[in-house]
Amino acid sequence: MADFKSTFGRDPEYFFSAPGRIEVSGNHTDHQHGCVMAAAINLKTKAWVALSDRPEINMVSRGHGGCKVDLNDLEFREEAKGTSGALVAGIAYQFARKGAKLQGFDIYVDSDVLPGSGMSSSASFEVMMGNVFNHLFYDDKCTPVELAQIGQWSENNYYGKPCGLMDQTACSVGNFIGIDFNDPKNPAVRKLDFDFARSGHSVCVIDSGANHAHLDSEYASITQELKSVCRVFGKEYLRDVDEAEFYGRISEVRKVTGDRAVLRAIHIFNENKRVAIQSEALDNGDFDTFLKYASESGKSSWRLLQNVIICGESEHQEVALALQLAWQFLDGRGAVRVNGGGFAGTILAFVPNDMLDEFKIKMEKALGEGSCLVLKINPQGGTWEKL
Repeated sequence: MADFKSTFGRDPEYFFSAPGRIEVSGNHTDHQHGCVMAAAINLKTKAWVALSDRPEINMVSRGHGGCKVDLNDLEFREEAKGTSGALVAGIAYQFARKGAKLQGFDIYVDSDVLPGSGMSSSASFEVMMGNVFNHLFYDDKCTPVELAQIGQWSENNYYGKPCGLMDQTACSVGNFIGIDFNDPKNPAVRKLDFDFARSGHSVCVIDSGANHAHLDSEYASITQELKSVCRVFGKEYLRDVDEAEFYGRISEVRKVTGDRAVLRAIHIFNENKRVAIQSEALDNGDFDTFLKYASESGKSSWRLLQNVIICGESEHQEVALALQLAWQFLDGRGAVRVNGGGFAGTILAFVPNDMLDEFKIKMEKALGEGSCLVLKINPQGGTWEKL
């Protein structure tokens, strides 16, 4: 609040926030119209807002400078791609199309959702901003899922990044959620009624030390190989391929696509089933079953999906090392899995609370101070309050 006043010379009128997220299960299933489980976390994008009589959005972000968005000119601009201003303009454009009577405002943004960590800092920002427009100019008529879709649309069309919908939905809905992307334009989203604080575990995001630069070909190979499997059956997405037929024709599929594509398809089939089992386990308060299949998800990503080690790399295998160390230090308890796209970035560990301090010390001794971040599950998505 003090930063808003020192920046704009007046007090804010509203406070908005939206959490980051972690992917809990369903690794690389969304682009095959599959099933995903995700959860909102306690790290958030926060904003203080006051309305103005100028037809513009004047935004200042801590550590990232500022930008202005002209409400009288919300058309897409090629030169703005890749900027936070483009995201704001895209979200504003969507609300204007809905008939919202937009008004200018000053906004100060601060976030502790770490960028590049697999916790969806951009989706958190989009959901927070969507809530600003939804509450101030649209009478809160958009549902959390609709706000997620608006954020995704802006990121796809104004920012220029072809993201899916999982990140925004998890940030917008809150707590643990299950998402079925069988109809990606209208995904089936279910908020799971589970109190993680009572599980006796903490969730840790662990930085492997590898960055995502120059990995486009690795990510592309996953979708390309799965597409090649689908073409054998005359389908576009693996969700539409009959699993029994896949196994019945597996010799033919191997000849056409190669073995890695087959293994990756097996991962997707199994991962969709794991999400369903884990969702039911949380509904029933059966956290042990949830942990069992979370670990299976992590092992499947390594063995079948093969998004842990960069192809041909031997010296640098940071994600693989982080996974193995976490499994080693947990000694059969908890669960460990890849967080997000893989090949670099972070892994996820569910750690029994009685092991947490020692686990964190061991991981940071191996991977560096600050590499193991202890999180909480946030039961809410985007929120607002009048100051």
